[in-house]
Amino acid sequence: MHDSFDISTIIFAILAIFVLIKLKSVLGTRTGEERPPYDPFKRRSGDESGVQGGTSQGNVIRLPGASPVDANRSAPATAEERWGKIADAEAFPGLDAIGATDSNFDGGAFQNGARSAYELIVTAFARGDRNTLQGLLASDVFDSFGAAISAREAQGETVETTFVSIDRATIADAHLREGTAQITVRFASKLITLTRDRAGAVIDGGTDKIMDVVDVWTFARQVAAKDPNWRLVATEAAH
Repeated sequence: MHDSFDISTIIFAILAIFVLIKLKSVLGTRTGEERPPYDPFKRRSGDESGVQGGTSQGNVIRLPGASPVDANRSAPATAEERWGKIADAEAFPGLDAIGATDSNFDGGAFQNGARSAYELIVTAFARGDRNTLQGLLASDVFDSFGAAISAREAQGETVETTFVSIDRATIADAHLREGTAQITVRFASKLITLTRDRAGAVIDGGTDKIMDVVDVWTFARQVAAKDPNWRLVATEAAH
Protein backbone atom coordinates (compact mmCIF):
# COMPACT_ATOMS: atom_id res chain seq x y z
CA MET A 1 0.00 0.00 0.00
CA HIS A 2 2.83 2.28 0.94
CA ASP A 3 4.73 1.39 -2.23
CA SER A 4 1.62 2.03 -4.33
CA PHE A 5 1.14 5.44 -2.75
CA ASP A 6 4.75 6.37 -3.43
CA ILE A 7 4.58 5.26 -7.05
CA SER A 8 1.33 7.22 -7.66
CA THR A 9 2.82 10.32 -6.11
CA ILE A 10 5.88 10.06 -8.34
CA ILE A 11 3.72 9.56 -11.44
CA PHE A 12 1.57 12.61 -10.65
CA ALA A 13 4.66 14.68 -9.96
CA ILE A 14 6.14 13.69 -13.31
CA LEU A 15 2.86 14.59 -15.08
CA ALA A 16 2.73 17.98 -13.33
CA ILE A 17 6.30 18.77 -14.38
CA PHE A 18 5.50 17.74 -17.99
CA VAL A 19 2.40 20.01 -18.07
CA LEU A 20 4.38 22.95 -16.70
CA ILE A 21 7.08 22.46 -19.34
CA LYS A 22 4.46 22.38 -22.13
CA LEU A 23 2.73 25.52 -20.82
CA LYS A 24 6.02 27.35 -20.71
CA SER A 25 6.87 26.36 -24.29
CA VAL A 26 3.49 27.58 -25.52
CA LEU A 27 3.03 30.75 -23.45
CA GLY A 28 6.63 31.73 -22.97
CA THR A 29 7.94 33.81 -20.12
CA ARG A 30 7.49 37.57 -19.64
CA THR A 31 10.65 39.61 -20.25
CA GLY A 32 9.24 43.13 -19.94
CA GLU A 33 9.63 43.66 -23.73
CA GLU A 34 6.18 42.35 -24.72
CA ARG A 35 3.91 44.43 -26.97
CA PRO A 36 0.91 45.94 -25.17
CA PRO A 37 -2.56 44.75 -26.23
CA TYR A 38 -3.74 46.25 -29.55
CA ASP A 39 -5.92 49.33 -29.08
CA PRO A 40 -7.73 50.31 -32.30
CA PHE A 41 -8.49 53.76 -30.93
CA LYS A 42 -4.95 54.64 -29.90
CA ARG A 43 -3.02 57.06 -32.10
CA ARG A 44 -0.11 55.42 -33.84
CA SER A 45 3.46 56.58 -33.54
CA GLY A 46 4.20 59.00 -36.35
CA ASP A 47 0.46 59.54 -36.97
CA GLU A 48 -0.82 62.10 -34.53
CA SER A 49 -4.10 62.46 -36.36
CA GLY A 50 -5.09 58.85 -35.86
CA VAL A 51 -5.17 58.40 -39.66
CA GLN A 52 -2.95 55.59 -40.84
CA GLY A 53 -0.33 56.46 -43.39
CA GLY A 54 0.08 60.13 -42.42
CA THR A 55 3.23 61.78 -41.22
CA SER A 56 3.14 64.52 -38.69
CA GLN A 57 5.02 67.73 -38.05
CA GLY A 58 3.40 69.32 -35.04
CA ASN A 59 -0.32 69.31 -35.78
CA VAL A 60 0.08 69.42 -39.57
CA ILE A 61 -0.48 66.29 -41.64
CA ARG A 62 1.34 66.43 -44.98
CA LEU A 63 -1.20 65.54 -47.65
CA PRO A 64 -0.46 63.70 -50.91
CA GLY A 65 0.83 66.17 -53.47
CA ALA A 66 2.30 68.55 -50.89
CA SER A 67 6.04 69.10 -51.03
CA PRO A 68 8.05 67.55 -48.19
CA VAL A 69 9.77 70.02 -45.92
CA ASP A 70 13.51 70.18 -46.54
CA ALA A 71 15.37 72.75 -44.46
CA ASN A 72 18.46 72.40 -46.66
CA ARG A 73 16.65 72.92 -49.96
CA SER A 74 16.97 76.38 -51.44
CA ALA A 75 14.10 77.98 -53.36
CA PRO A 76 14.39 78.07 -57.18
CA ALA A 77 16.33 81.13 -58.23
CA THR A 78 13.93 82.55 -60.82
CA ALA A 79 10.17 82.92 -61.10
CA GLU A 80 10.28 80.83 -64.29
CA GLU A 81 11.87 77.99 -62.34
CA ARG A 82 9.36 78.36 -59.52
CA TRP A 83 6.16 78.59 -61.53
CA GLY A 84 6.90 78.06 -65.22
CA LYS A 85 5.54 74.51 -65.36
CA ILE A 86 2.12 75.42 -63.94
CA ALA A 87 1.46 79.08 -64.72
CA ASP A 88 1.58 81.83 -67.33
CA ALA A 89 4.21 84.51 -66.80
CA GLU A 90 1.54 87.06 -65.87
CA ALA A 91 0.81 85.04 -62.73
CA PHE A 92 4.41 84.85 -61.46
CA PRO A 93 4.42 88.05 -59.33
CA GLY A 94 1.12 87.16 -57.67
CA LEU A 95 2.25 83.60 -56.92
CA ASP A 96 5.45 84.95 -55.40
CA ALA A 97 3.42 87.32 -53.20
CA ILE A 98 1.14 84.49 -52.06
CA GLY A 99 4.08 82.18 -51.38
CA ALA A 100 5.88 84.89 -49.38
CA THR A 101 2.81 85.39 -47.18
CA ASP A 102 1.73 81.75 -46.85
CA SER A 103 4.70 79.46 -46.24
CA ASN A 104 2.49 76.40 -46.75
CA PHE A 105 1.46 77.39 -50.28
CA ASP A 106 2.48 74.84 -52.89
CA GLY A 107 1.70 75.75 -56.49
CA GLY A 108 1.73 72.17 -57.76
CA ALA A 109 -0.54 70.95 -54.98
CA PHE A 110 -2.90 73.87 -55.63
CA GLN A 111 -3.04 73.02 -59.34
CA ASN A 112 -3.91 69.38 -58.57
CA GLY A 113 -6.56 70.47 -56.10
CA ALA A 114 -8.04 72.90 -58.62
CA ARG A 115 -8.37 70.12 -61.20
CA SER A 116 -10.20 67.95 -58.67
CA ALA A 117 -12.45 70.83 -57.61
CA TYR A 118 -13.27 71.66 -61.22
CA GLU A 119 -14.47 68.13 -61.98
CA LEU A 120 -16.33 67.85 -58.68
CA ILE A 121 -18.16 71.17 -59.14
CA VAL A 122 -19.12 70.52 -62.76
CA THR A 123 -20.53 67.07 -61.99
CA ALA A 124 -22.27 68.26 -58.80
CA PHE A 125 -23.93 71.09 -60.76
CA ALA A 126 -25.13 68.60 -63.38
CA ARG A 127 -26.65 66.42 -60.64
CA GLY A 128 -28.16 69.40 -58.85
CA ASP A 129 -26.17 68.50 -55.72
CA ARG A 130 -26.47 71.71 -53.72
CA ASN A 131 -24.88 70.23 -50.58
CA THR A 132 -21.61 69.52 -52.36
CA LEU A 133 -21.61 72.88 -54.13
CA GLN A 134 -22.21 74.87 -50.96
CA GLY A 135 -18.91 73.76 -49.47
CA LEU A 136 -16.94 74.68 -52.59
CA LEU A 137 -18.45 77.96 -53.77
CA ALA A 138 -18.52 81.53 -52.49
CA SER A 139 -22.02 82.57 -51.45
CA ASP A 140 -22.81 84.67 -54.53
CA VAL A 141 -21.54 81.98 -56.90
CA PHE A 142 -23.57 79.38 -55.02
CA ASP A 143 -26.68 81.56 -55.39
CA SER A 144 -26.10 81.77 -59.15
CA PHE A 145 -25.56 78.02 -59.50
CA GLY A 146 -28.57 77.34 -57.29
CA ALA A 147 -30.81 79.57 -59.39
CA ALA A 148 -29.77 77.72 -62.55
CA ILE A 149 -30.48 74.36 -60.90
CA SER A 150 -33.90 75.58 -59.72
CA ALA A 151 -34.79 76.80 -63.23
CA ARG A 152 -33.79 73.45 -64.67
CA GLU A 153 -35.84 71.58 -62.08
CA ALA A 154 -38.88 73.77 -62.80
CA GLN A 155 -38.66 72.72 -66.45
CA GLY A 156 -38.35 69.08 -65.48
CA GLU A 157 -34.96 68.83 -67.15
CA THR A 158 -32.01 66.73 -66.04
CA VAL A 159 -28.37 66.94 -67.08
CA GLU A 160 -25.85 64.12 -67.40
CA THR A 161 -22.17 65.07 -67.60
CA THR A 162 -19.14 62.79 -67.96
CA PHE A 163 -15.52 63.96 -68.03
CA VAL A 164 -13.46 62.46 -70.83
CA SER A 165 -10.34 64.34 -69.77
CA ILE A 166 -8.96 67.51 -68.26
CA ASP A 167 -6.22 68.32 -70.72
CA ARG A 168 -4.81 71.44 -69.04
CA ALA A 169 -5.20 73.41 -65.85
CA THR A 170 -2.96 76.47 -66.20
CA ILE A 171 -2.73 79.23 -63.63
CA ALA A 172 -3.49 82.32 -65.70
CA ASP A 173 -3.36 85.01 -63.01
CA ALA A 174 -2.75 85.44 -59.28
CA HIS A 175 -3.10 88.26 -56.78
CA LEU A 176 -2.80 88.93 -53.07
CA ARG A 177 -5.04 91.76 -51.91
CA GLU A 178 -5.62 92.69 -48.27
CA GLY A 179 -4.79 89.19 -47.07
CA THR A 180 -6.91 87.41 -49.68
CA ALA A 181 -5.20 85.22 -52.25
CA GLN A 182 -6.94 84.90 -55.62
CA ILE A 183 -5.77 82.49 -58.30
CA THR A 184 -7.36 82.21 -61.74
CA VAL A 185 -7.09 78.87 -63.55
CA ARG A 186 -7.79 78.21 -67.21
CA PHE A 187 -9.17 74.70 -67.70
CA ALA A 188 -9.26 72.91 -71.05
CA SER A 189 -11.35 69.76 -70.89
CA LYS A 190 -13.35 67.29 -72.93
CA LEU A 191 -16.89 66.53 -71.78
CA ILE A 192 -19.83 64.41 -72.79
CA THR A 193 -23.00 66.15 -71.65
CA LEU A 194 -26.66 65.80 -72.48
CA THR A 195 -29.92 67.30 -71.28
CA ARG A 196 -33.17 65.34 -71.00
CA ASP A 197 -36.68 66.73 -70.78
CA ARG A 198 -39.36 65.67 -68.35
CA ALA A 199 -40.19 62.62 -70.46
CA GLY A 200 -36.54 61.54 -70.63
CA ALA A 201 -35.97 62.52 -74.25
CA VAL A 202 -32.58 64.04 -75.11
CA ILE A 203 -33.06 67.69 -76.04
CA ASP A 204 -29.43 68.81 -76.09
CA GLY A 205 -26.06 67.08 -76.49
CA GLY A 206 -25.67 63.33 -76.68
CA THR A 207 -23.59 60.37 -75.56
CA ASP A 208 -21.64 60.38 -78.82
CA LYS A 209 -20.80 64.10 -78.76
CA ILE A 210 -17.53 65.07 -77.10
CA MET A 211 -17.28 68.79 -76.44
CA ASP A 212 -14.07 70.77 -76.06
CA VAL A 213 -14.63 73.21 -73.19
CA VAL A 214 -12.43 76.03 -71.92
CA ASP A 215 -13.42 77.59 -68.58
CA VAL A 216 -11.68 80.31 -66.58
CA TRP A 217 -12.33 79.99 -62.86
CA THR A 218 -11.03 82.05 -59.95
CA PHE A 219 -10.45 80.57 -56.50
CA ALA A 220 -9.81 82.53 -53.31
CA ARG A 221 -8.98 82.10 -49.63
CA GLN A 222 -7.87 84.20 -46.68
CA VAL A 223 -4.21 83.27 -46.21
CA ALA A 224 -4.38 83.81 -42.45
CA ALA A 225 -7.52 81.69 -42.01
CA LYS A 226 -7.31 78.29 -40.32
CA ASP A 227 -9.55 76.86 -43.03
CA PRO A 228 -7.15 75.66 -45.79
CA ASN A 229 -9.88 75.32 -48.41
CA TRP A 230 -10.13 77.51 -51.49
CA ARG A 231 -13.56 78.53 -52.77
CA LEU A 232 -14.70 79.31 -56.26
CA VAL A 233 -15.45 83.05 -56.46
CA ALA A 234 -15.86 83.67 -60.20
CA THR A 235 -16.45 81.74 -63.43
CA GLU A 236 -16.40 82.59 -67.09
CA ALA A 237 -16.24 80.71 -70.36
CA ALA A 238 -13.20 81.52 -72.47
CA HIS A 239 -13.82 82.76 -76.00
